[in-house]
Amino acid sequence: MAGTVDVDVVVVGAGLSGLTAARVLQGHGVTVRVLEALDRVGGRVLSTTVAGAHVDLGGTFVGPDHEHVTALADAVGVRRRPTYEAGDNLLRWRGGVRRYRATIPPVGPAALADLARVRAAFGRASRAVPLGRPGDARDAARLDASTLDGWLRDRHATRATRDLMAVVARTSWGCEPAEISVLHVLHYVAQAGGLDAMLDTHGGAQEQHFVEGAQEVAVRVARDLGPGAVVLGAPVLRVDHGDDAVTVRTDDGPTRARRVVVAVPPGLRRRIRFEPPLPAVHRRLAQRWAPGVLSKAYAVYDRPFWRDAGLSGMTVGDDGPVFITFDAGPLDGSRGVLLCFVGGPAARAWEGAGPAERRSGVLRSLADLFGRRALEPLGYVDQRWAEEDWLGGGPTAAPGPGAVAPLHRALTEPVGTVHWAGTETATRLAGFMDGAVAAGGRAAHEVVRALAPAEGGARDGAGGAAWGAAGTGERTTGIEPA
Repeated sequence: MAGTVDVDVVVVGAGLSGLTAARVLQGHGVTVRVLEALDRVGGRVLSTTVAGAHVDLGGTFVGPDHEHVTALADAVGVRRRPTYEAGDNLLRWRGGVRRYRATIPPVGPAALADLARVRAAFGRASRAVPLGRPGDARDAARLDASTLDGWLRDRHATRATRDLMAVVARTSWGCEPAEISVLHVLHYVAQAGGLDAMLDTHGGAQEQHFVEGAQEVAVRVARDLGPGAVVLGAPVLRVDHGDDAVTVRTDDGPTRARRVVVAVPPGLRRRIRFEPPLPAVHRRLAQRWAPGVLSKAYAVYDRPFWRDAGLSGMTVGDDGPVFITFDAGPLDGSRGVLLCFVGGPAARAWEGAGPAERRSGVLRSLADLFGRRALEPLGYVDQRWAEEDWLGGGPTAAPGPGAVAPLHRALTEPVGTVHWAGTETATRLAGFMDGAVAAGGRAAHEVVRALAPAEGGARDGAGGAAWGAAGTGERTTGIEPA
């Protein structure tokens, strides 16, 4: 496949990971073309405005240790603000509603004792899983053969503990505990810094929002890549790959390059035809690492009336369709914004309903929590990620039992001139926006090392780029590889 190339590298996917890869590569003098199936950039980050309020329909929150995405946002001038959390939280549980503070809801002394016992066992098991190498964990095959629900039942967790862990599963992976490998859950929590770091607001993964929106980070990175660098509405149908070049094909024709970075969710890799076919482990990964199903909705009010009652706007519930909420409004109270996560058994019916029925279901849930005032928003919007043709669900992959120990390595293992990015490929904070950015940097540095000549100096190529040994990327991006 040797010969003239159009660009040095093609990146498939203009989400945060693919755009980061392109940015880092450009910083090393590499010519890049990003091909995106959707008519927008951002992938699983999507922002809009409702009744004068900004809302994020996809990835929303960042925590204090999410250093890759915050560094990228700082570099392109997207600001952050704290998530509102003053006041009491609400728990809707077993048909009643009660107020509480702290992370753990007040589900009763016996239930709390059992939850503490199970959390301690979970923490020990999670810390024993090597980061980035869950297949190397002790008893990896046995853990991978079990689901989260099976693991909880083996430890005689109470119904209350299992229900609370179901809320975690629905929010984190968009699935039920009986649908996901417990090895994946343990590894995911370990690389996120533990359950507290995953679930907390202050000091945790929900600590801040982006003022201009998470998608604005992607929009500004894409803009900085320059005219023509990002091509929208261009689904990649086929990748012909050889020892020294690739040909990436869309309906608009082929693009020849030296390398390709595929930055799409693992389950969507199967929609691209690779010639020659990928190794069996990569094909099975694409088949078995499907995304979860989690939707979001927002209700926007003229003011955050719940704050008047000393409420934080944060709620947890065991009944749907809404099972978690946050106050996502501005701190000055100029608008009241309730972010709603929709998932679990009740969400299956909600997902298939029409717009009016979905709106009614969400607002009824909010009225149960905050009173009849919640039935009268200025504006409402929801986002069903499972309906996105080129994303297929969210928030991240939810591999079932038996799909992790033998397949995890295929997330990042290059196949000749084909490299992989995307948040699921990160070794830390996979599934988060930070993992997406870190993984893009890691893939870019892989490519730089692969393309660098053995003895320095310049080389011929598209754009006449000069090459040297791969650096850290700090001088151009501030982003380290994962």
